[in-house]
Amino acid sequence: MKYEVLKLLSQNAKYSPEDISTMLGITEAEVVDIISELEKDNVIRGYKAVIDWEKLDGAYVSAIVELNVVPKAGLGFEEVAEKIMKYREVEAVYLMSGDYDLNIIVKGKTLQDIAWFVAKELATIDSVTSTATHFVMRRYKDMDVELITGVNDDRGQLFV
Repeated sequence: MKYEVLKLLSQNAKYSPEDISTMLGITEAEVVDIISELEKDNVIRGYKAVIDWEKLDGAYVSAIVELNVVPKAGLGFEEVAEKIMKYREVEAVYLMSGDYDLNIIVKGKTLQDIAWFVAKELATIDSVTSTATHFVMRRYKDMDVELITGVNDDRGQLFV
């Protein structure tokens, strides 16, 4: 039942225990107990709103930064990942398989802010051997929430 509660909360963190109990056919007290246990065990790490920043005047720019890193003996990638995740510009840090080691999601007010952050902060970390920055042009879906529906993109149209 824990998985079902988590799935519902990941779809909408504003569901009340009463809502969840009705959807799952269990008591409200059981839902409260499950959520309390999941919070205590740090399975639920927080509750966040998914915000469509493009709809606000103070929108920000985000980028995906690929990092190659030389891991330190006995520490692996943990030391550099812990250092990177402390920057306020960093939204997410992932250890990856494939062509690069760490995937970093970064935000800033402008493209220049992000470029400056990558050049002056990330690229200068001792273990980092290379970076590749990809700017996000538009978000269509984020955290399992569709941000843009009914998009008309004429790049896919054939004119006859």
